[in-house]
Amino acid sequence: MACRGRSRRSAPTGSRVRKSRAEQKRETREALTLAALGAFARDGYHGASLEGIANEAGFSKGAVYSNFGGKAELFLAVMDHNLQALRGADWDPFAVPEPSGAPPFDPDGEPGEDAAEMVRGFGLAMLEFIATAARDDKLIGLLRARVEVQLNAYGRVAASGRPEGEHLAVDDIAQLMTALDQGVSVLRLSGIASVDGALMRTALRRLLDPESAAVEPSPARGGHAPHMPDIEWVRRLTRDTPDA
Repeated sequence: MACRGRSRRSAPTGSRVRKSRAEQKRETREALTLAALGAFARDGYHGASLEGIANEAGFSKGAVYSNFGGKAELFLAVMDHNLQALRGADWDPFAVPEPSGAPPFDPDGEPGEDAAEMVRGFGLAMLEFIATAARDDKLIGLLRARVEVQLNAYGRVAASGRPEGEHLAVDDIAQLMTALDQGVSVLRLSGIASVDGALMRTALRRLLDPESAAVEPSPARGGHAPHMPDIEWVRRLTRDTPDA
């Protein structure tokens, strides 16, 4: 999915607000990051070109190299963007995502604009990047730091919801919850779509507190279960960052 991501704010009527160099650089980085998110999801990590990403964001290729060291650094910036949006300090993996109101397809009606397709596309790009980073001593350390963000987020959840008498360490529970999260992503990429948001939340609860989760009613299944959080986030992103 091509995520055209630069949100633009108009200057007050009758005046022009001069932006500082730091503000301009921040907005350029944000525009390139959002354009890269769409390009990686559509074309894959290896298939996306820096020139194409720059053009989609409205800049020259030089703007990419002025802000990022190359494709790997730009991909890491996209990961940071996703982690910030989905794994904030108040992140709750058990919360049911509220509908964004965004349509399932972009108004342009271009192929691949479905939010779920974008999530799948970026997941495939992530597998490409992991395979590349695993063979690079520098990149694997940078990738590990991003994975630790998710581990830490689940660690906070595990620490706050730890039942009395639990013998597993918080870090162990966090790793199991993260493994479940990542494993579900691989299942979805493999075409197994039976794990929906409701089942995912139930499974996480069973890892966190098996006894309490065992007496909860089974989640509603079928075509009406809530979306996975990442899909709803993409829908919100495509609605909130329109083209100019």
